[in-house]
Amino acid sequence: AERLTEKGAGLQSLDEPWADTTSPSGRMVMTVFGGIAEFERTLIISRTNDGRIAAKARGVAFGRPKKMRPDQQQLARELVRDGKSISTVARTFDVHPATIYRIIEP
Repeated sequence: AERLTEKGAGLQSLDEPWADTTSPSGRMVMTVFGGIAEFERTLIISRTNDGRIAAKARGVAFGRPKKMRPDQQQLARELVRDGKSISTVARTFDVHPATIYRIIEP
């Protein structure tokens, strides 16, 4: 709506008479609704962050699950150390070679 006003145009809803940026009262109503929407968005972000912090405190794991368990990772490291190729080890565990590289590099 602000971009339209900058270009000299207005926004006028056919169904909602209060949504009219061409009149002072319509601009005021749109400003109030915009403020309420921004306030609600801030509350949502705050509640989401609080929930995320509480979940981390309970030990909830975030993100994509690991492709390989720690014992599999250790075995993959040993296989590479023993001379197996990265692609062979990756096929053995049905993962992408980049996964093996991430495991063997600190």
